[in-house]
Amino acid sequence: MNAVLLDRVLDRLGVGRDIECNLDGLRRVYRAWCTSVPFDNTAKLIAIGNRSPGLLPGIDATEFFERFLTHGAGGTCWPTSNALFTLLSAMGFDVRRAAGSMRDTGIVSHGTTKVHIDDIDWLADSSMLTNEPLPLTDEPFIGEDPLVPVEVHKNRGDHIVWWDLPPNESYIPCRLLHDDVSHDFYIDRYEASRIRSPFNERIYARRNLGDRMLIITGNRRLLKTTDGVDDSNLSDSELYEILADEIGISTGLLDELRKTPAWDASFIPAPPAAGAASALLQEMPDFSRRSRPSAGSPST
Repeated sequence: MNAVLLDRVLDRLGVGRDIECNLDGLRRVYRAWCTSVPFDNTAKLIAIGNRSPGLLPGIDATEFFERFLTHGAGGTCWPTSNALFTLLSAMGFDVRRAAGSMRDTGIVSHGTTKVHIDDIDWLADSSMLTNEPLPLTDEPFIGEDPLVPVEVHKNRGDHIVWWDLPPNESYIPCRLLHDDVSHDFYIDRYEASRIRSPFNERIYARRNLGDRMLIITGNRRLLKTTDGVDDSNLSDSELYEILADEIGISTGLLDELRKTPAWDASFIPAPPAAGAASALLQEMPDFSRRSRPSAGSPST
């Protein structure tokens, strides 16, 4: 990542080059990332729909950031984690790529980022978007951000991050399995996601917007605040407008997305998700069964 691109990205994030590589500096950069860079599968859906040659988009950090700066799109876990790793590394942080198993299935399905500061590893996850980096120690950690409830516990020698994400009814576990993995490892796992991934067929986008979190899954809109979750379905034009105006994706990229099979597929009701973490729930403390407060009847 050259100095010119670094300056452009930091300017877009609203942070300066004078940030020190300490915990306060990491908190500033990570919060800026969480409120600026969406987690979305726009570029991946376009590549799959068009059967584009070469690697899936975004795993090269320069390509990722150029797309983000031009079109406002982010990516899924492997490209966003690699991009955040590259950014933090260019700023001088002691940072490592890591990998885990989302929903603790045993499958290595999640890329993430660890930053070492003052003898402690901190998780700066570009998918969970927890607003604050999470300490990875032997002691349990309970986050204080009411919008993004999260807990970290040790289990069988591994750290498990439990996080809250609508429309799931209870916390999602992510077991951290591999530390200090290579860029080639990320490429391999990202390419493997062509075969099996929840982000290959329907639109998914999520962004933290200060006091609220916006989630688009298919044509379903979930707006989470500290009061609960508002749940509604979107028309074709409403989906386009929200992806542009609130997620921040350019109309040029959305016009490409609209031509792919994923756009029409997003209006087909998705099957209910299975409880993949049910076995693990039986051996974890009561926090793992917490449910989200309701905001009342879903709107239509």
